[in-house]
Amino acid sequence: MKYEKFEQTTAIQNKVIPLALKGVDILGASKSGTGKTASYLLPLLNRLQKVVKSEHKVIRALIIVPTIELADQVSRNISAFGKYLNIKSIKIQGGSPKSIQIDKLSYGCDIVVATPGRLQDFIKNKKINLSNVNTVILDEADTMLDLGFLAEIKAILSHCKQPRHTMLFSATISQNIKKLGKEFLNKPAIVEVSDRRDVVDMINHKAYKVDKNRKAELTTKLIENFGASQILLFASSKISANKIYEYLQNKKIRVSIIHGDIKRGDRAKSLGLLKNGKTQVLVATDIAARGIDIKELPLVINYDLPQLTDDFTHRVGRTGRANHKGMVISILTTREYRAFSKIERDLKLSIKREVYKGFELTDTQPRQTQPKKKSLIEKKGGFDFHKKRVEKRKRKNSNIKDIKRGRK
Repeated sequence: MKYEKFEQTTAIQNKVIPLALKGVDILGASKSGTGKTASYLLPLLNRLQKVVKSEHKVIRALIIVPTIELADQVSRNISAFGKYLNIKSIKIQGGSPKSIQIDKLSYGCDIVVATPGRLQDFIKNKKINLSNVNTVILDEADTMLDLGFLAEIKAILSHCKQPRHTMLFSATISQNIKKLGKEFLNKPAIVEVSDRRDVVDMINHKAYKVDKNRKAELTTKLIENFGASQILLFASSKISANKIYEYLQNKKIRVSIIHGDIKRGDRAKSLGLLKNGKTQVLVATDIAARGIDIKELPLVINYDLPQLTDDFTHRVGRTGRANHKGMVISILTTREYRAFSKIERDLKLSIKREVYKGFELTDTQPRQTQPKKKSLIEKKGGFDFHKKRVEKRKRKNSNIKDIKRGRK
């Protein structure tokens, strides 16, 4: 990783770094690809390098992440940013032998990067001591809540030092994230970086409509014709991922796969094959792909469209990073039209829906809802305006009747 290429800070870094250096608790909302990891690691390393010791190291900082892949990414960033510092970090995560991690802990470290399940297991079995931890960072907290790690997070934080400096990051600040922040953060600064035009502008979006039974066939055609050397293809479930993986294999496309049922070592191997150019396509589910960082990834394919805009944003964030242009292709069957329209509205995008040559549609297309024409009443100010006119007319008529009867 060549960080010397970084010439300026991103929006999230501009907001978070000064606050983190002052020790202010932070509740941050930032999407993938915005430079969030550096925004909390740089202040953390700056603080630790002033107090760490060469010997008798104790855990002073804890970074909790939802997935093994994100733990790997954060650990790589610590190694790169702290290359010339006397700071030692250890990963505590599933998918690797406990004995190796316990052995590393016995030699001491300054930072632990951990997934909640394995860390909670170590706490219960008294294999780790968090009593000196005075900085806690919860990265992608929304994903951890989605995975059902709330109880583990609460239990883990109860073992950390008080008072402490806590930073919580999420894709969006939902009600659940606010509740979590209220419980564990002390008068936090709210940092939201919702405008991702800097990332969107680096990405060329395409969308192709296709019949349901020709979806895999079109995907193969696009992979062959666009000719990208590295492609990250997203499926919505493990079953769908396995099916498209097998289909692409049968079509002689070099492909690997990662999802929750695949062992840690095999997932790392699959990712390595793509990074090293030995496979062209990596099929992934959303959870398994959190934290994946592929340098200058040229193409992301949404084989299945996600239901949530946040998941779409996470996928899109794998490409168009660090000022390198990328492309995202979304493949749409009739059942995905509505969800795609919502994503466009949420992200303020307008993506042309195309039909690829040779894949003309035969599936029944949903009727296009025509915008309802406004009535004359609505054009003139709506029913309130109309009601006022009616009441005014009634009063006028009443007055005329009274005059005719000689009451006035």
